[in-house]
Amino acid sequence: MFENLTDKLERSFKILKGEGRITEINVAETLKEIRRALIDADVNYKVAKSFTDEVKSKALGQDVLKSVKPGQMMTKIVRDELAQLMGGTTTDIRLEGTPAVILIAGLQGSGKTTFSGKLASYIKSKKGRQVLLVAGDVYRPAAIDQLKILGEQIGVPVYTEAGNTNPVEIAENAIKYARQNGYNTVIVDTAGRLAVDESMMQEISAIKQAVKPSETLFVVDAMTGQDAVNTAREFNERLDFDGVVLTKLDGDTRGGAAISIRAVVNKPLKFISSGEKMDALQVFHPERMADRILGMGDVVSLVERAQEQYDEEAARQLKKKIVKNRFNFDDFLAQINQIKKMGNLKDLASMIPGMGKMLKDVEIGDDVFKQTEAIIGSMTPEEREHPEIINARRRERIAKGSGTTMADVNRLMKQFDDMRKMMKMAAGGNMRMPKMPGGMMRRR
Repeated sequence: MFENLTDKLERSFKILKGEGRITEINVAETLKEIRRALIDADVNYKVAKSFTDEVKSKALGQDVLKSVKPGQMMTKIVRDELAQLMGGTTTDIRLEGTPAVILIAGLQGSGKTTFSGKLASYIKSKKGRQVLLVAGDVYRPAAIDQLKILGEQIGVPVYTEAGNTNPVEIAENAIKYARQNGYNTVIVDTAGRLAVDESMMQEISAIKQAVKPSETLFVVDAMTGQDAVNTAREFNERLDFDGVVLTKLDGDTRGGAAISIRAVVNKPLKFISSGEKMDALQVFHPERMADRILGMGDVVSLVERAQEQYDEEAARQLKKKIVKNRFNFDDFLAQINQIKKMGNLKDLASMIPGMGKMLKDVEIGDDVFKQTEAIIGSMTPEEREHPEIINARRRERIAKGSGTTMADVNRLMKQFDDMRKMMKMAAGGNMRMPKMPGGMMRRR
């Protein structure tokens, strides 16, 4: 999302990395470029100007002109101010009341229903709560069916009322049902509406007044750019929501909404969402986002995702196999599945400092392991467990069965063998990173 902004900010900092003497004029020129980069990224103009004024005040007040490495000092100040601009600290979702009620609001097409499913999955798995989804969109024919499908995927029941077209009544009845059946969290999905549609705005206000939610979340499509910020302001004036959710961050967006929205509506960004998968939801961390915008990666989030998939006992058993050089294709396939559960590979790679820039023109799709999995799937159980028995005749059969070529199979076998050797060395303390198998990366 922030690739172009990251590049432009890096170029602006280079003004202070020259060999000439650092002056207030140089600092002013850097700030001018930073402001231009932010505006190009669709950040609100007033927010961009206020931001650079604050950076200037901090920069001149912290002896940037006398600093041995003024470029680094300026980068740190910009990073800290960016984090502050986006909220400073992480704001967790409030789950108060019996049951805790979360009301979802937003424009048509902003991704409210998909987010409702993701949030239900998050609260169920991360908070350990009993969640009930409520189908409160009585205007869009497919909305109820969509929510039911999402509910089935994540194992969360969906409350509906056939024939009832009053969303206020549906929400109230759902809360009664939740109390009677032991659900301690209710998520009410509502119809999309425009701020200029008076009757629809009155309706969402009536729902809020009736259910008294512990959280009202405004869902906004990040791809709408500055319009997202303007819409958030209009909704907040009518609804006084508690937090913002930015969806579709994997789209072709310049990221300005993520930076501007807190400053404009003075409400925290609580979640960011990308993709259709139910686990593609992240708590918004301002400091981590500031690091990613400045190309510093986000190692903390990467480690957290890895720990979610980490099985300590399985890891011990795997290490024993690696030390004995018995790591096989079944183990390899299990590792691939763990990586896939962590999320989009390019997104994961961008969390490693410097990798985002390196992979800017590299395409890493969701099907990145498809060929590798097909080849392994064409092996017999014995071949997967004992790769050393795979001779030329077996490789030819595996290639035909997987719809690949002998060259593809040979390449994977070579990379797997190299990986197995390197992993054995790593287990002994001599760590090196192997190449990704199966031709996973390709230039655009």
